Amino acid sequence: MTQAVVEKAAFSVKPVDHRDTRLKGLVLRVMPSGVKSFYCEYARGKRVWLGRADVLGLAEARESARAVLSDVYRGLDPMAARKPKLEVPTFRAFLKGDYAVWAQANQKSHAQNLKRLETAFKPLLDKHLHDIKALEVERWRAGEIARGLSLQTINRDISSIKAAFNRAVDWELIPTNPLAKVKKSRTDDNLKVRYLSDHEEGRLRAAIDIREERRRAERDTANGWRRERGYVQLPSLRMVMFTDHVKPLILLSINTGCRRGELFDLTWSNVDLDRRILTVTGATAKSKRTRHIPLNREATRVLQGWRAQAEDTSGLVFVNEEGKRFDRVNFSWRHLLKDAGISAFRWHDMRHHFASRLVMGGVDLNTVRELLGHSDYAMTLRYAHLAPEHKLKAVEVLDRRTSMAAVA
Repeated sequence: MTQAVVEKAAFSVKPVDHRDTRLKGLVLRVMPSGVKSFYCEYARGKRVWLGRADVLGLAEARESARAVLSDVYRGLDPMAARKPKLEVPTFRAFLKGDYAVWAQANQKSHAQNLKRLETAFKPLLDKHLHDIKALEVERWRAGEIARGLSLQTINRDISSIKAAFNRAVDWELIPTNPLAKVKKSRTDDNLKVRYLSDHEEGRLRAAIDIREERRRAERDTANGWRRERGYVQLPSLRMVMFTDHVKPLILLSINTGCRRGELFDLTWSNVDLDRRILTVTGATAKSKRTRHIPLNREATRVLQGWRAQAEDTSGLVFVNEEGKRFDRVNFSWRHLLKDAGISAFRWHDMRHHFASRLVMGGVDLNTVRELLGHSDYAMTLRYAHLAPEHKLKAVEVLDRRTSMAAVA
């Protein structure tokens, strides 16, 4: 191919390619419109546009093609190199931008998760994603362990930040996850499950009833004061089964194993008192899977009584004084535990209490898993030690063999 050939190349009704015999890969394409352009074909069906022939000479086209072919020889993709690169954001900008939007749409506890990432990894916030190294997270881990943070909490934080970086890789903000090789700390998978003893449960129930009676007495006193002064009296709490939401929430937690958030999100449409089934929908469940929980007699009585005194049975089962969803019950819960003399017991532990009682009552672990809504069977295995009769039957096989040997 010469410059004269380039200038004299005629156009046709279809695009025509002229290939350079001096530099393999250089192509002159003549379009039906008469426009002539140079391309570098570096693989079958793959070519890069170099420029129009009316502004780019043949010698310049060859130099450009040599540069492209040199990159290909070194393993570089010319097309990828020409794509506009997205600016790599800082970790802070990523958390507040694209990741926040994604988390809000895909994570139930997105607000808490984002806040925790900002708090736990504060020293990394102003670093660009591609500048954050695994060593920095390992140093953070060492510091948190020295500070006394539990390994379980550290592992949750590591999982969260690795998941955030995986999203950045998926969105092509960074080529690889720099934290991919950061492993979780080894922990004891058979941690002691906290559940209430018979005496503790008895004290908790007694404290709940004392609180109920105290609230009724306070309402009686208040109405007596209002009656003496001719004021309109408040509704009597002697005529209803519960004085507020606290007792029914606790009793349902103990008898259904529902998470606190699942009860806060529970609607009357998902309570079937005739069939005695409570449904936790996938939209409100942590596992995103719908599950159906049979209601025992106490749970059924609680929901029947609460429904009888509810002002609205078309929406949420539990609403605050403003008619909106509850978001906490910590104040009343802490006072009840103090009155009952119970320590080191969280609201979430009532879920463990529910599961533990089932296992100790002989319910198989798979049924417990289904009732709890565990997607991973390993999470249910934490309760296995509460059914020691299974292991006892296993070792009793040795007794039978010993007896047979003695007879022989």
